[in-house]
Amino acid sequence: MRTRKINPATIALHIVLIIGACIMAVPFVWMALSAMKDLSQVFIVPPQWIPKPFVWSNFKDSLTALPFGRAYFNSFYINIIVVLSQLITCSMAAYAFAKIRFPFREPIFVMFLATMMVPGQVTIIPLYLMMKNIGWLDSHLAIIVPASLLNAFGVFLLRQFFRGIPKEMEEAAIVDGAGRFTIYTRIMLPLIKPALSALGIFTFLGMWNSFFYPLIFLNTPEQFTVPMMLNLYRGMYATDWTLMMAGASIALIPVLIVYIIGQRYIIEGVTLSGIKG
Repeated sequence: MRTRKINPATIALHIVLIIGACIMAVPFVWMALSAMKDLSQVFIVPPQWIPKPFVWSNFKDSLTALPFGRAYFNSFYINIIVVLSQLITCSMAAYAFAKIRFPFREPIFVMFLATMMVPGQVTIIPLYLMMKNIGWLDSHLAIIVPASLLNAFGVFLLRQFFRGIPKEMEEAAIVDGAGRFTIYTRIMLPLIKPALSALGIFTFLGMWNSFFYPLIFLNTPEQFTVPMMLNLYRGMYATDWTLMMAGASIALIPVLIVYIIGQRYIIEGVTLSGIKG
């Protein structure tokens, strides 16, 4: 039987990765354990990792102290709308940039990618004035519509996949009488499912954790998303850290589920986009 040689460099690499993963997991472990502590145990020096006793009621109190159910509903339906909208708009723009020749296509695409280098804080004032003039302040439309219409990273990711599809497939469809929309929906989209899955997961994670734009545009608690609702645990003179940690732990569950289910699609989508570019 042939023995497999163990490469010392591979062992060292795995050890470093395991240590890095453990270090990155420390804040999450601390958050979960703090959610089960009494408030007096949170800032004990030296730190007390294991709660004594376990206060399981913090999870229930975190959901009842504030309208978390409404915040969860708001976050879920905003995420669903934005994810579906971005998959449509980004795939259509990516298909146009990859497969349709039109004047100044490459310069326009470069300018489009350049928007990724502009922080959202730079454009927040004109965007706020636009939402105010339209009458969308304190409305979910102020969050949904801008996020649904523009995602330069999503267009770039999908464009790389479209460029990897042989043009002969498109030419054969044109010979058979298929139009652009038919080619896009029936031929191109099924071939880029890994990229669409990766983009959908990235968008969901980003929108679920988004705090800046809801903070700017939303005012009433009935409109708040989960990150905004968690922020209400911060008082002017005191913060209920145990309830905040419990709420944050509950808010983390959908993110973990989505990431665990879609991890393979994220790796496949990003890897293949780099290869096909």
